[in-house]
Amino acid sequence: MTTRILIVRTSSLGDLVHMLPAISDIARHVPGALIDWLAEESFADIPSWHPAVHEVIRVAHRRWRRHWWATDTRRERAALRATLSERRYDVVLDMQALMKSIWLVRQARGVRHGLDWKSAREPLASLFYDVRHRVEFWQPAIIRQRTLAAAAFGYAVEGPPDFGLQALTDGVEIEPAALIMPSASRDDKLWPEADWQQVFDDLQGRGLALRLLAGNEAEQARARELIQGRSDAVVLPRMGLRQVADQLARARIMVGLDSGLTHLSAGLGRPTIGIYKASTPVRTPLQGPAYTASLGERGQAPDAGRVRAAIAEALDEARASPSRAEAPALMGGA
Repeated sequence: MTTRILIVRTSSLGDLVHMLPAISDIARHVPGALIDWLAEESFADIPSWHPAVHEVIRVAHRRWRRHWWATDTRRERAALRATLSERRYDVVLDMQALMKSIWLVRQARGVRHGLDWKSAREPLASLFYDVRHRVEFWQPAIIRQRTLAAAAFGYAVEGPPDFGLQALTDGVEIEPAALIMPSASRDDKLWPEADWQQVFDDLQGRGLALRLLAGNEAEQARARELIQGRSDAVVLPRMGLRQVADQLARARIMVGLDSGLTHLSAGLGRPTIGIYKASTPVRTPLQGPAYTASLGERGQAPDAGRVRAAIAEALDEARASPSRAEAPALMGGA
């Protein structure tokens, strides 16, 4: 018997990565699960990589809101509404509990599940669910997502998180390179150049090439300045998510600011060091099948010595237990 499920989790990149272990859990515990996922178009690759996801339904809310009443926008919204209205789901599970996700939940046909008043980030969202679930707020995001899914489908969370990304990592040859994410969406997240230079010296002293990720032109320029005068160091061109994931999967280690790509690296099972300066790792720590370290706190950035110590520990552990980076195979599924 097929159980049709619609997951509503549209953004952002890191949040979608955090959702993947809950999808693995559902696939293991719900017989005949057929899982569709509503996701923002710019991040839709993330759910498509999970083998238990049947279809990714793309939403363009970020683009639509700039021209909400434009003809093309209204046409696209009408097409989405038609897609949702013609399907009947057994469970519609809102994993965001935000008012911006409610307008999607209300268009979907099925029993609507979500967080209760005390658990939701925006409590008003809870009024629109048929079934509400209590999940303690101050827990890591991955645990919250897994707990909510387990409550909706009546099973217990067990075992380490499985991100279901083995297809991107199986058989990949690890290269002697470190992926670096020195950019952030806000300047208050940036780490001092002097600390980066110490980390770069450390990584290159271990025989690792430096490959820096950057998005827009300003980030590209800053990244080029950070490695100016260094050999075996490049700023990678702007790439799509799949190309970035391929780079991460081949890297010996990843060191980055708190960002969606740093969380993706951890989910892919690469040793990953996260630097937190304007955000807290309490709710969004790095988690994955290989070594991770979430260093720093809001207003208290880690120094270069602490990051270098974590790099040494990560590489030592990878040499001692190379198999740890291989995530467990997904059991069950759609």
